[in-house]
Amino acid sequence: MAGSAGGAAEVAKPTRHASRAASPYPGPHILTTATGATQTSWHERSTRVGEMEYIDTQAQLVEVAERLADARLVGADTEAAGYHRYVDRVCLLQLSTRSETFVIDTLEVHDLRPLAPIFGDPQVEVVFHDGDYDLRLLNRDFGAVVRGLFDTKIAAQFLGERTPGLAAVVEKYLGIQLEKKYQRADWAQRPLPPELVAYAAEDTKYLPALRDRLRAELEARGRLSWAEEEFRIEEQVRWTPPAPEQEAYLRLKGTRDLTPRQLAALREVYQWREEVARARDVATFRVVPNDALVELARRMPSSLGALAGIPGLPRWLVGQHGREILEAIERARKLPAEALPVRPRGPGRPPPDPEFFAAVERLRAARDAAATRLELDPGFLMPRFQLEEVARRRPRTREELAALPGIRQWRVEAIGDELLAALWG
Repeated sequence: MAGSAGGAAEVAKPTRHASRAASPYPGPHILTTATGATQTSWHERSTRVGEMEYIDTQAQLVEVAERLADARLVGADTEAAGYHRYVDRVCLLQLSTRSETFVIDTLEVHDLRPLAPIFGDPQVEVVFHDGDYDLRLLNRDFGAVVRGLFDTKIAAQFLGERTPGLAAVVEKYLGIQLEKKYQRADWAQRPLPPELVAYAAEDTKYLPALRDRLRAELEARGRLSWAEEEFRIEEQVRWTPPAPEQEAYLRLKGTRDLTPRQLAALREVYQWREEVARARDVATFRVVPNDALVELARRMPSSLGALAGIPGLPRWLVGQHGREILEAIERARKLPAEALPVRPRGPGRPPPDPEFFAAVERLRAARDAAATRLELDPGFLMPRFQLEEVARRRPRTREELAALPGIRQWRVEAIGDELLAALWG
């Protein structure tokens, strides 16, 4: 391991690139310092806050990659903007060694290939916390693939933590309280306020030390190999584009009692909302909340006055887009009966199988007893859908159990004998 687990050393910021003309975002704004006596640019002042460096040019990223070339452990995290923007995208990538933290502006730095030797080397441990979605977004936006993964959330779950969020785990194992108030910040805004940059840096600053504590605990309890199996599986996640959904509107809550005509209205206003949200690059619920959208379909208003009476419909929206909403509803009103949508019926439930359900209950009881013994969350030890698969396939040996789809080797080792005994006595 390079370096020590001690406190982070302050480092100088690389020289800022001279030109930002190609950026679609405005340049750095002027910020008042803590004393209020002087105003300096965030990008031009010393980055003492969070003891980190803000990287917003390709040249700076190349320098960072060179400085990380000998690192054997790097903490990593991303900040995305799905809560605010129509398209979720990676807005920041944070990297921390034991002594340095870098916050990379991925809306300015578009090519992460200089980091490929770090991410792709299985001898370099890349530490994420709950990294599944981060890995998918990095793969989608930059083609990144990570090897040598250590996920501190998974590690914490193997140690029996029932609240494995980063803040809770850092507080328990490192005695440090992390700030939570910016969890839903708009990370796509530019320029980023310095308090957001400092907050982002905190997400990775403590990951190396947290990894050390959790890894030592896993080794002491004989579960490191269990966690490593999950790490290797998580390394395989890739971004998979969602299939186009023509009937996504049917999944909104509160629509089961809508008539076919009302469903047609919902389909029209749902599509209108998608178009507006895409054009404005905002999350759809920030245009019209789901419950207001369903109420629009339920009432099918025909005037601006009736539209203004819809609960939860923003006043500004009625003023700017009221006519468009009424036109969408009118299109649904004019559809012939044969063109109205019909909610598809799901597959019928299979006839009750008392033997199957009894086997599931025996397996659940065995799983719960083992979870108590191992001090693990029962659902983490083995989720119900896997218990049902075991009951359906009825394996007789550990080898047959391990061959079932999705069954991890560590689960066979941990509770395989109990499950087989529950099936066959």
